[in-house]
Amino acid sequence: MAGNRSTFRVRDLVMQVHPIPPQMRVTDVADLFLAEACANLLCLPVVRDGVPLGIVSRYDIMRIFLRQYGREVFGARPIERFMNSAPLLVNAQAEIETASSYVREHMRLPITEDFVVVEEGRYLGMGMVTSLLEKMEQRVAARGQALVRANQHLKASQAHLVQSEKMASLGQMVAGVAHEINTPLGYVRSNVELARDFSQRTATALIAGGNLVRTLLDERATDEEIGEHLAVATTELEAVAETGILDELGNLFDDTLHGLGEISELVVNLRNFSRLDRARVDRVNLNECLESALTIGRNLIKQKAEVVRHYGDLPDVECAASQINQVLLNILTNAAQAIDEFGEIAVATRVLGEQVEISIRDNGCGMPESVRARIFDPFYTTKPVGQGTGLGLSISYQIIEQHGGAIEVNSTPGEGTEFILRLPLRQPDAVEDSVALEDMPEAG
Repeated sequence: MAGNRSTFRVRDLVMQVHPIPPQMRVTDVADLFLAEACANLLCLPVVRDGVPLGIVSRYDIMRIFLRQYGREVFGARPIERFMNSAPLLVNAQAEIETASSYVREHMRLPITEDFVVVEEGRYLGMGMVTSLLEKMEQRVAARGQALVRANQHLKASQAHLVQSEKMASLGQMVAGVAHEINTPLGYVRSNVELARDFSQRTATALIAGGNLVRTLLDERATDEEIGEHLAVATTELEAVAETGILDELGNLFDDTLHGLGEISELVVNLRNFSRLDRARVDRVNLNECLESALTIGRNLIKQKAEVVRHYGDLPDVECAASQINQVLLNILTNAAQAIDEFGEIAVATRVLGEQVEISIRDNGCGMPESVRARIFDPFYTTKPVGQGTGLGLSISYQIIEQHGGAIEVNSTPGEGTEFILRLPLRQPDAVEDSVALEDMPEAG
């Protein structure tokens, strides 16, 4: 495996992004970001004669245009005046592990920029931070599949790979949530900066007004002194009024609070979702579990499908919430990945006697019976090599089974797939013990 590791280099991750010249206007760069070809790019490289000078991000452009008269004042100026002149430069020949460590150590948070790939100091292309994460996940998957070949240690190997799959899922969640947080964080920061500028102008006007009042109260003040202070105070007050921010201040704070609320919701859902250490059985509402999984997987799902909800009025169900969350996210992300362009994912819940039923249906590509019959087999996957361990649905099946429930799949090629999960309202003591033991760490 050591030999295989050395063959993975940054060159394999290079994304060909046409560089922009340093003299390009800010407005022209903004138009490039709106183009379909740049829809998934966080930033663009600025290059002169093949040598990278810096990068400019969507966030940089947003900050410029959110300033008052930003487009009019700065739009015609060259982009080199606003670029980050010290971007992350990664050698194309660097190994994936070395590059990953370097990027992780030097990248700024929140993530608004990717890194520039160079060879002998010359621009070669761009590299995405998320691509590094995906490549490392592929490494974990490859090591996992190597362990499978040792049949005499199958059970022990599978236990380790289950945990590896959880970590890979958590890595995907964090990457997706980071993108989701960046948007509200961007306009929250912009609004705070606008409010700060306004407060500074207001403070200057208040000082000028205070000086005017003190002059008026001073019996020794001359008409000329009073006139000078009056002129200064009037100028400062007019400057504050001209900004127009005072009329929009309420909306500015409302938008900021809304953005903070979105960030808070994402963080709470991530915290609740990733309770990997909580294997004990709790009473939870499965509608809330579905919403949590949809929130965590939103970055992927929103690009592939519209989610249609048909939630029933559910009683609380006894289950290990973190494990059920893992099952739901796995099925939801599989549904999104099964849709070629843009489709629909329908989620429904209802009560059936002493059970709760969850249906997750997509209108994606579907699968033939030969595939459907094997999807719960350990290590079986239809994804390309390195993009799946083949354990996700196998683990999901075991989790539902250990909860005393059932999971079934209906699929028609060309029409879509439906997963149906059924869980009992209450867990027998024996089942509860098996669920709790499943996530106990191994001794040693």
